[in-house]
Amino acid sequence: MPLDGTWRKSTRSSTNGACVEVRLWHGTVQIRDTKLGAASPILTVSPTTWSGFTTEITTDR
Repeated sequence: MPLDGTWRKSTRSSTNGACVEVRLWHGTVQIRDTKLGAASPILTVSPTTWSGFTTEITTDR
């Protein structure tokens, strides 16, 4: 993920707008709803929390 604060959407996101964007911002990871764009509330978590989340959702069960 770039360190410049640019919002990024997963390449696996669907085209129906049901996805999220993430960015690194001042030592945190911020997440927002792509449907709402700049008007979206922003969830801010630590990089450790984000890493744990992405590991959990991508681990085959």
